[in-house]
Amino acid sequence: QVHLVESGGGLVQAGGSLTLSCAASGRTFNTMLGWFRQAPGKEREFVARRWWTGSVIDYADAVKGRFTISRDNGKNTVYLQMNNLKPEDTAVYYCAASFGPVGTSWSEFNYWGQGTQVTVSS
Repeated sequence: QVHLVESGGGLVQAGGSLTLSCAASGRTFNTMLGWFRQAPGKEREFVARRWWTGSVIDYADAVKGRFTISRDNGKNTVYLQMNNLKPEDTAVYYCAASFGPVGTSWSEFNYWGQGTQVTVSS
């Protein structure tokens, strides 16, 4: 069982930066953490993922080089550092978790936060 709470969303101008936080509680052993986003009228899409206890990290091509997923073990928190934001990044961002290895499809993740809105103006 994993409980997730996101925070840190807001309004930012294109080219700016924002950091999202995902506070996790419960199981962390063999747990994969992921970030997804969903824009109006669009499907939920993969952004980034990593193991809680490992360093295997994947990024979607659209955010590679601009976003960074990291964690603070002492705070049980996962972060999504977003730099050089673009209007196309506007979406509701979700933190997700699953036990064991999974892919990049949102349907493979079992536990979800409630989401936080990120809006990037041009």
